Amino acid sequence: MARQHGIPVIIMRGGTSKGPYFRTDDLPADEAARDRVLLAAMGSPDARQIDGIGGADTLTSKVAMVRPSARDGVDVDYLFAQVSVTEAVVDTSPSCGNILSGVGPFAIERGMVPVTGEETRVVIFNENTASRIEAVVRTDGQGVDYDGDQAIAGVPGTAAAVRLNFMDIVGSKTSGLLPSGQVQEDIDGVPVTLIDVAVPMMILRAADMGKTGHETPAELDADRDFFARLEAMRQEAGRRMGLGDVTGKVIPKVAILAPARGEGHIAARYFVPQKTHAAFAVTGALCVATVAVLEGSVSDGIARRPDGEDREILIEHPSGLIDVALRTTGQGADLQVVSAGAIRTARKLVTGEVFVPAAALTGA
Repeated sequence: MARQHGIPVIIMRGGTSKGPYFRTDDLPADEAARDRVLLAAMGSPDARQIDGIGGADTLTSKVAMVRPSARDGVDVDYLFAQVSVTEAVVDTSPSCGNILSGVGPFAIERGMVPVTGEETRVVIFNENTASRIEAVVRTDGQGVDYDGDQAIAGVPGTAAAVRLNFMDIVGSKTSGLLPSGQVQEDIDGVPVTLIDVAVPMMILRAADMGKTGHETPAELDADRDFFARLEAMRQEAGRRMGLGDVTGKVIPKVAILAPARGEGHIAARYFVPQKTHAAFAVTGALCVATVAVLEGSVSDGIARRPDGEDREILIEHPSGLIDVALRTTGQGADLQVVSAGAIRTARKLVTGEVFVPAAALTGA
């Protein structure tokens, strides 16, 4: 008799996203079987994800898979999956910096990394982007300390800060910082900057698309003609960036820029890519922060550029601000990103088992 199959899981909020965190070895090694299990666990495809633990939103239909690493100087390997809400699609081509903020705490919770004091540093290898990230997690004698006074836009209340120090992030999926070889170019008559810092992106000015860049996500999502044009441009951007045919894929991501209205250095709206992000992705913030200081890019004339090469860049988004600690050398096409960091928070919500039909493992 076929039975439901239980899989150990911790459901966590990571930054402004949420989803199940699994030990990689608790999932099928076969990719097709793994994807069936993830779809079943999240309840996809279904607009409400009623038969699973997904939250019926792209920001809450995300999965982290974590295992101890055999790589020198690395503690754990992390594979991110974006599970479509309405289609039977599991996409591991992008990464997610928000879900990443829960990987260090999860690794400590599951005994993959020992506590080392008031702070525990977890070096993570992101399998999606072949890059390393150091997560600095607050801990005590009992394990992870989730309580703190760090607030992040898009999440109510406060929690302990998780510092993410990104390494090896330039050219995450392409040939380098500017994969097309140009700081600025035109697609469909619109100036764009194609850049790859932690995630490949097409970045353009909101005004060039008839927008202010300060619209709410709902206002932007309601304009389907805007998204249709943006998608056609995104597909061309993917070809120019060496990503091939990106139809149905979530990279390159897209952001539109506008002058900041408050204390930020730039305002932006981030797309995922067929919907406006309610806040902002960490990986996308690294790209936008880099463009904000990149002379000759689409940020010319609209970004406030702090002096020096070690800077904090504040990005205004629909839920508030996200800050990026960015260290660079050089200018224009010779710009080099030395390091980039972000402050996030995470919280453990549920620990236990998620159950999937036995047929999800066998494909019957």
